[in-house]
Amino acid sequence: MIGQDQRKADSLKSIYDANILVGEEKLDLLTDLAFNEVNDSKLSLKFAEELISLSVKSGNNAYLAQGYLQKGNASQSIGYLDEAITAYFKSAEVARIDGNRTLEGAAYGAIADVYTISDNHVNAMTYYKKAISILSKAKDTIPWATFLLNAGDALLTNKNYDSALTYFKESGALFEQVDYATGKAYNLGNIGMVYANTGKKDLAESNINEAIRILEESQDYYPISVYLMAMADIYVEKKEHETAITYTKRSLNLAKQYGLKEQLADANEKLASLYESVGDMPLSYKHYKDHITYRDSLLNLETVQQLADQRTNFEVSQKQIEVDLLETQKRNQLIILGFIGLLLLASLWFYWAISKEKKKSEKLLLNILPEDTAKELKVNGKVKAKQYDAVTVLFTDFKGFTSYSEKLSPEALVETVDHYFSKFDAIMEKYGLEKIKTIGDAYMCVGGLHGDTQDHPDRMVKAAFEIADFVETTKKDIATSELSFDIRIGINTGPVVAGVVGTKKFAYDIWGDAVNVASRMESMSEPGKINISENTYQLVKDKYACEYRGEIPVKNRGNMKMYFVLP
Repeated sequence: MIGQDQRKADSLKSIYDANILVGEEKLDLLTDLAFNEVNDSKLSLKFAEELISLSVKSGNNAYLAQGYLQKGNASQSIGYLDEAITAYFKSAEVARIDGNRTLEGAAYGAIADVYTISDNHVNAMTYYKKAISILSKAKDTIPWATFLLNAGDALLTNKNYDSALTYFKESGALFEQVDYATGKAYNLGNIGMVYANTGKKDLAESNINEAIRILEESQDYYPISVYLMAMADIYVEKKEHETAITYTKRSLNLAKQYGLKEQLADANEKLASLYESVGDMPLSYKHYKDHITYRDSLLNLETVQQLADQRTNFEVSQKQIEVDLLETQKRNQLIILGFIGLLLLASLWFYWAISKEKKKSEKLLLNILPEDTAKELKVNGKVKAKQYDAVTVLFTDFKGFTSYSEKLSPEALVETVDHYFSKFDAIMEKYGLEKIKTIGDAYMCVGGLHGDTQDHPDRMVKAAFEIADFVETTKKDIATSELSFDIRIGINTGPVVAGVVGTKKFAYDIWGDAVNVASRMESMSEPGKINISENTYQLVKDKYACEYRGEIPVKNRGNMKMYFVLP
């Protein structure tokens, strides 16, 4: 957060350790420690919990509201987003009762920050506006400017560049008014991000570098890590990949040193893409595996979004239960055989039972992994990652699914998703394509793996049309009207690396720039439309009429040519 100073926290720890302060002086100390402790979020959380406890005992609502606010900040930094938002709401309520408008506004702004992280843009802007309104009336300049800045950042993330710049200019004027260096640094960095996304690379570079310089002086490392990644993107656009790698490594090292989980995931993903671009596949593979590890550790994000992939988890867990039961049956069979001896009848029965269960196990494995991958796993106990020069990747997702899913029980959510994805699975089988995974409401598949090198772009487009037709038919079906959504579809063709992740609950996955571009095609598509990249267009243009959309700005990619495939 703006205003944090690790040096101040370090200087206050000796006073805390001496344990000589009591009353409001102790509460003041704990507030400063919880707020300024940047490098150790768990220690910050400890100070906040102690502040809450002492405030409750002394009946001091002013410090109690501060305690909940700092607990929310520390929890958010660690990644406990569900605990963070609960603490912020408590802070807002206590501050409202106490008549502290500044703290109430700050708590609502912090709630908006969590919704931003959770990709809930509507709720985020609702609470930002509430916070800004309260803080502007309270005339508390720094918090007011801070949430103007954060609201602008949320608009930037959603590609509303003009609106974002308006918020940044307003927050920048307020930071200048009070000569607040850290706030000005954040503002410079975020304006640089706007320039980077609107093609003004030189302005972006100068703003971001100045922001990094100021932030290094105050040891505020999270934004530095973010801005270093932005600098990497600028150099990717300039085709200077080695310089981009250098900036990304700096971001990764900061994230490792200070436990910034989100940045650990993002920096590793960026390095995987960059090393693939320069042809270093071993390093690309290593960083992608690290990206998966850190991405999956952000479990509380799934709690807040309530969009965990319950259907896939259910399928895999059921298969794992069956496999575990089979293993138990085998062990029990061996014990029985030990008691009854090596009678011929028992031996024959044992052979028949094991053969039957073995076939069942193999069938279950084939439901999880492609056939040749399953064979390799059985023979070698592991699967070697393979590179494919050209595959076609498809992503889909449902418009409005997030808000709809929040109203459903987990059972109903799984049933709803299953209605669509079961049909998608059948379409994949019809066209000889490979389903890779589902992620919440997103569905991912690929064509062109395992020796399947012929006409996979054409088959993928045909499958995409069937998916779109099925979704449209479902919308018109009165019996299933509550399950109806609009779907976006994106397709790209290019090289990938494929392999198996995990040692117990195996997951077959693909990665590479082609996957990232396919995902971007989906996110830049429109409801009911099939959006394809230039690569795929060149392979299908003779078979399908396509509408050229122009060169469209894509996050972390610059401008990319896109086409809608026409029915």
